[in-house]
Amino acid sequence: MLHHIIVKWNEDVDKNTIAEEVRAMYAKATQIEGIIGVEIKENIIPRDNRYDLMIVLEMDKDSLSNWDDSELHKQWKSQFSQAIEKKCIFDC
Repeated sequence: MLHHIIVKWNEDVDKNTIAEEVRAMYAKATQIEGIIGVEIKENIIPRDNRYDLMIVLEMDKDSLSNWDDSELHKQWKSQFSQAIEKKCIFDC
């Protein structure tokens, strides 16, 4: 399964700096049971109606609860929630 987290940052966020911080944090995601891979993509077309960053976690379908309960997920929410204007979660 692919778990997509698609983020639009607040206007006052330094997008390059925060993307580096996200990459450093998510580098540890495969240590969580069931997480197979991580891919992070940044938007290359700067328009108001575009999102800024996409995180894709490849995982076993049954491992979503491992992700939700993980310390990394809790850290993601506590460290970055205030910088997010809006986000979309999509699983396929």
